[in-house]
Amino acid sequence: MNRSPKINNQRPPRERRRLWTAAPFIIGALGVIAAGWAIGLNIRSRSQAGDSPVSSGERVSSGDLTDLSALPVFEPDIETKMLSRAANLNTSKPSRSRVDVLRYTVQPGDSVFGISEKFGIEPETLLWGNFEVLNDDPHLLKPGQELNILPVNGTYYEWQDGDDLDQVAGFFNVEPREIIEYPGNHISLVDPQIMPGTWLIVPEGRRAFRQWFVPTIARGQAGVGAAYGPGGCTGTYTGVVGTGGFIWPASNHYISGNDYWSGHLAIDIAAGMGTGIWAADGGVVVFAGWSTVGYGNMVMIDHGNGWQTVYAHLSQVGVGCGQSVNQGQSIGLAGSTGNSTGPHLHFETRFQDGFVNPWYVLP
Repeated sequence: MNRSPKINNQRPPRERRRLWTAAPFIIGALGVIAAGWAIGLNIRSRSQAGDSPVSSGERVSSGDLTDLSALPVFEPDIETKMLSRAANLNTSKPSRSRVDVLRYTVQPGDSVFGISEKFGIEPETLLWGNFEVLNDDPHLLKPGQELNILPVNGTYYEWQDGDDLDQVAGFFNVEPREIIEYPGNHISLVDPQIMPGTWLIVPEGRRAFRQWFVPTIARGQAGVGAAYGPGGCTGTYTGVVGTGGFIWPASNHYISGNDYWSGHLAIDIAAGMGTGIWAADGGVVVFAGWSTVGYGNMVMIDHGNGWQTVYAHLSQVGVGCGQSVNQGQSIGLAGSTGNSTGPHLHFETRFQDGFVNPWYVLP
């Protein structure tokens, strides 16, 4: 007869239960002892093979017990130049080129030449940027006027209804893209529409000047100068012929105002109010008195050899029409008459109806 297996419900003794609880700790301890014994054998075998022991002062990473004596010795070079990391409070801010137009108020004693030099532009640019105020005449400059100061050399143009970009650019001798791409004009490159009344900077643009001056008057041309003011002479004259050489017409030999350039065909010689002015060479007076083109009181001398000289802005004229004068002879006093911002002598030298830079002929 078959019997079912018996199930033993009795608990093991207390000692056996304690042994099973401590078994994991005993096994772990045996593992640590075994690992230490293996490492010891490894070190002993290396020492016996002739490896140099590692000194107690050296640090070796675990798992890397290579021969450290073969490595290069670090010897710091105390003379090696290094970058300083010291704080520098005097930092500089990078400058950016100006692209917009400034406004400047003319001060007493200013000149077109002086203002343009102050802002780093050509005198022509100052006139081209202010045609409505100066009308291409540097002698119209007066204190209190407000001028446009362009950021670059060139011209300033107000766009008119019906203007064509190619025609405007061609008039100023530039490429159309120079106008469109200049950032100060704020023109969209995607849709370059320009509204009438918009003022445009034309970089490097140039145009002819409208010149304002008394034309050359020869001693034999009766009545030519009368159209330019009460100082114009009406007769034909003969007299002294010049030497062909020139002296300074004032005691000072330096500029005070405008120098010679395309918009100012003369030099402004420093001369205080009422100081003496004399003839740069001998000749005959063909204009003596007030002029109507901004020169104020003016004297023109024809030297009889193709040369003429002009002396303008005088406070007083000391010679008359047809009078012969010698080189160095007094002809008037310096002043600031006509279109002038301060006392000086406006001095011109002309040869055969053309203008010559006075610097070329003065000693």
